[in-house]
Amino acid sequence: MKVLILGAGAVGGYFGGRLVQAGADVTFLVRPQRAQKLAQNGLVIKSPLGDAQIPVRTVLQDAVRPDYDLVMLSCKAYDLDASIAAIDPAMGSNTLVLPLLNGMAQLARLEQAYGGARVLGGACYIASTMEADGTIRHLGKFQGITCGPRAGNHAHAGALLAELAQAYARAPLECKVSADIEQDMWEKFVLLATLAAMTCLMRASVGEILAAADGETLMREALSCCVATAAAAGHAPRAESLQRTEGMLFARGSDFTASMLRDLEAGGRVEADHIVGDMLRRARAAGIDARLLAAAYCHLQAYEARRSRAASA
Repeated sequence: MKVLILGAGAVGGYFGGRLVQAGADVTFLVRPQRAQKLAQNGLVIKSPLGDAQIPVRTVLQDAVRPDYDLVMLSCKAYDLDASIAAIDPAMGSNTLVLPLLNGMAQLARLEQAYGGARVLGGACYIASTMEADGTIRHLGKFQGITCGPRAGNHAHAGALLAELAQAYARAPLECKVSADIEQDMWEKFVLLATLAAMTCLMRASVGEILAAADGETLMREALSCCVATAAAAGHAPRAESLQRTEGMLFARGSDFTASMLRDLEAGGRVEADHIVGDMLRRARAAGIDARLLAAAYCHLQAYEARRSRAASA
C-alpha cells in the first residue's frame, strides 16, 4: 500500500508520522520550504505517547504522479478546493481518497471531483498543533482514526482500509474500520457543531457557559437542534454516542472548547461555514428551529467580515 498525505502539519504530520513509524510506504506532498526542513530535521513529534524524530519521504507539487493507492486529506475546510487541486495529479483510476475533515460537506465536494467510487469516509480525533519551527506537538493522549467504505466505493476499499488499520496497530495508534462510517461522522458532526456554535457564540469554555444562569438551557437547545437535524438526515445519534456527547457538553467546570474558538481568539481563519453554517442549512431544510445556530453563524460571519476588512486595510 502506497500512501500520499497532503501536508505535514498538525494533523496530517502526526498521523502520517505515526504511519511511517509503523513501516508503511508514506510520502508527504509539501511545499518547498517544508520539504527542506523535513530533509534537514526529519518530522519531529512531541507527544505524551512518545516523542519521535522521523526521516520521511516528500514530494513537491510538480513531481506528483498517480502512483498511490490511498491519499489522506486532513486540510481545513476552507482549503478544500486548493487541496483537491493539489492532490489531483495523484488520483489514478483506482486511487482512493480518505478525508479526515470535520463535518459532512466535504464528501459531496470530493465526489464532485472524483466520483463516489473513490471517496471514503473518515474522521480523526486528536488535539495537536504545529509550532513555528515545524515541530508537531500532541496535546494530551487522545488520538485515533475512524474510517470506512461508503456505498458505491470500489470493491477494494474494505481491504485497503483493513491494511491501513493493521499498519496503525504497529504504531500503536487506534484506527477503527467502521461498518457505518457516515453514522460515525454524523455523530462527531453533532458534537462539533454544538460545541463550536456555543463556545464561539459565548466566547467561553463549556464550564464557563454552564456556570451562567441560562447556560445549560441554551447548550441543551443547541444540542437538541443538532440531534434533530442528524435524525432528519437518517443518522440520529446512537444512545452511547449521545451519552458521550452530553458528558463532554455538560461537564461542570470543564475547560473544553472548540478548536474553532481557539482559531477565532488567535485572529485566524475559521471553518464557520463548513461546520455551523452547514448544520444550520440542514436544520432549516428539515424545518427545525435553529435560532441558536443562526445566532452563532451570524456571529462567526461578522468576525470573518471584520477580519477580512482588517487584512485589506
